Amino acid sequence: MGYELDFSALAGYLGLFLHGVGVTLGLTTIAASLGIALSIGGAATARWGLGWARALVLAYVELIRNTPFLAQLFFIFFGLPALGIKMTAMTAAILAMTINLTAYAIEIVRAGIEAVPPGQREASLALGLKPVKVFTYVILPQALANVYPALVSQVIIIMLESAVVSQIAVMDLTHVADYIQSRTYRAFETYFIVALVYLAMAIGLRWLLRRAGNRLFAGRSR
Repeated sequence: MGYELDFSALAGYLGLFLHGVGVTLGLTTIAASLGIALSIGGAATARWGLGWARALVLAYVELIRNTPFLAQLFFIFFGLPALGIKMTAMTAAILAMTINLTAYAIEIVRAGIEAVPPGQREASLALGLKPVKVFTYVILPQALANVYPALVSQVIIIMLESAVVSQIAVMDLTHVADYIQSRTYRAFETYFIVALVYLAMAIGLRWLLRRAGNRLFAGRSR
């Protein structure tokens, strides 16, 4: 017998779908905000920090970029409790996503910093500006403008990778999909809808962040 599509079986789960979307977007927003903020400090340290600090940042970047996100998530949620560090599934998901995004964003921001002509920093210092102000008001805005599209792409990637947090029972969109299909037995319809929702979120978030970037970096080269 041929398989007959039946999307009507999912109609009663609209509220649950929306809850999953809200959790996924909430996790992404928090992780992106924290990750990008931390990456700025990490990139500055990797560029101008003391030798040991630079080595520590670079080791962290290499560790995170060369291990699976799922392994990082499991280590935080299942491994750390062995050392007495316990946290909720939601906290573990936010921490894992932030740690992962920060590592990639450090390299992106560092590339942006290195793309700023050295003369800009030298001229600012010559005018009497303190190094912190030079970085904050001269180097950083240009660096972020240069790499903003790459940062946006990384945020989209971490949003899509957040699907694995369902493995520790966070009620994100993927976990909701697993729950719904286990009760309706309509796996094809459920995951088809979820795939379309992820696609719509990725396109929508990219559009929103690009619009924000156009306003934030108006008049700057990107």
